[in-house]
Amino acid sequence: MINLSEVTETNKMIAEENLDVRTITMGISLLDTASSSLDATCKAIYDKLLKYAGNLVETGDAIGRDFGVPVINKRISITPIAMVGSSCCKKTSDFVKIAKTLDKAAKKIGVNFIGGYSAIVSKGMTRADELLIRSIPEAMASTERICSSVNVGSTKTGIDMDAVRLMGEIIKEAALKTKKADSIGCAKLVILCNAPDDNPFMAGAFHGVSEGDVVINVGVSGPGVVNHVLKSIRGADFETLCETIKRTSFKITRVGQLVAQEASARLGVPFGIIDLSLAPTPAIGDSVADILKEIGLEHPGAPGTTAALALLNDQVKKGGVMASSYVGGLSGAFIPVSEDQGMIDAVNAGALTIEKLEAMTCVCSVGLDMIAIPGDTPASSISGIIADEAAIGMINQKTTAVRIIPVAGKKVGDTVEFGGLLGRAPVMNVSKFSCEAMISRRGRIPAPIHSFKN
Repeated sequence: MINLSEVTETNKMIAEENLDVRTITMGISLLDTASSSLDATCKAIYDKLLKYAGNLVETGDAIGRDFGVPVINKRISITPIAMVGSSCCKKTSDFVKIAKTLDKAAKKIGVNFIGGYSAIVSKGMTRADELLIRSIPEAMASTERICSSVNVGSTKTGIDMDAVRLMGEIIKEAALKTKKADSIGCAKLVILCNAPDDNPFMAGAFHGVSEGDVVINVGVSGPGVVNHVLKSIRGADFETLCETIKRTSFKITRVGQLVAQEASARLGVPFGIIDLSLAPTPAIGDSVADILKEIGLEHPGAPGTTAALALLNDQVKKGGVMASSYVGGLSGAFIPVSEDQGMIDAVNAGALTIEKLEAMTCVCSVGLDMIAIPGDTPASSISGIIADEAAIGMINQKTTAVRIIPVAGKKVGDTVEFGGLLGRAPVMNVSKFSCEAMISRRGRIPAPIHSFKN
C-alpha cells in the first residue's frame, strides 16, 4: 500500500530533483515489411510505423499529465535496417531512401528519434550490411531524427576488425558531411559490442530479432534524486551509502514501472522492459558526475573514480531489479561527457581524460559516450578507440559503446554546442601515437575462451 509520505516524497523528486521518465520507446519489428521492391518496402515501413506508433506521443503526454511524471521523450526502435533492406537495396542510395522514409514517419508521428538504422556485424559483414554502413554519412546528413548503430563484436563471436576499421572511416566521413552543424551526424551514430536487443535509449536502440512484433520499453532516470539523498548522509560509511543508493533506485524504478504498465495498457502493446539507467542531462543538478563527487571525489577522474562508479552502478542495479519483474536494456549509470555538466567541469579542470574514461567504462553501463575530439584525428585512431572499447565489452561480457565526434575544424580546448539533451562538449585530446599498422590488419579478433560456455 502506498502511503501519503511516499506520495509526497515522489512529488518532491519530480519537482525539485529532476526525476523523470526519460523515454517511452516503442519497439516495432519491420521484418514483415521487407520485399524485393524498394518502393514497396518503404511504403510498408511507413504504414506499419503509423499503424502502431501513431498515438505514441499523444499517449505519452497524457500519461505525464495524468500521473504528474514528466515523460521527456517518445521514441521508436526498429529492426536493424540492414536486414530489412537486404533484398531491395542494391546501392547505398537505396538505404538512404529508407532512412528518409523513416525520418518522414518520425516527423509525422512526432517522435524525436527512431533508432535502428543499424547493422549487426559481430562476425562479418554481408553485402547489405556493408552497403548500409557506407550509407550512414549521407543518411545522417539528410535526415533529422534517425539514429544509427553498428554492433562490431560480442563475447561469443569476437571482434570484426574489418568493420572496426571501416567505422573509423565512416565516422570521419559523417563528421565532414555534417560539418556545418559541428559534425552532429556523429552524435547520432554509436558503435557497440554486445548490443542488447531491448535498449530504449538512443543512439544505440534497435528492435532485436529476438523481440516480438511490437513492445513498449521504458527508460527511467533520476541522477538528481540520488545526488540529493546522498547529501543527507554525507560522511556515512559504505554500508549506509550502498543501502541508500539501492533504496533510492528502487523508488525511481517503481515510477518507471507504473508509467510502463500504463503505456502498455493504453496503447494495447505488450510491456517489455524497464531500463533503470541513471541518464544525466545538461541541466544543473541532473548529473552522474555530481553523484561521484558526493561519494567523495573532488572531480571524476580523481583516484578512486572507477571504484566509486562501480559501487554506484551495482547498487542501482540491485535496487532497480527489485522494483520491476522485467529489467533490461543497459541498466546502470551513463557517463556521457557532453550531456553531464559535472563531466564537462571535470574535463575543463584537467581531471578527466579519454584514458580515464576508458577505465571507467569497465564498470559502467555503456562506454565512451558523446566525446568531442579534434577534427584532424586519423580514422585509424578512432578505429583503435573503438577496438579498445569492444575488447572491454567482449572480455567482460558486457555492453560497451563508442559515440565519438571528430568535430571538423575544431581543436583541443574548443567547445562545441549541440543543444538540447546533447548538450555541449569540450574537445578532448587523443593520443598522437599511431595504431595504423594494427588497424590495417584484416580479419577478426577471436572470442575469449569463456565464450565456449554453453
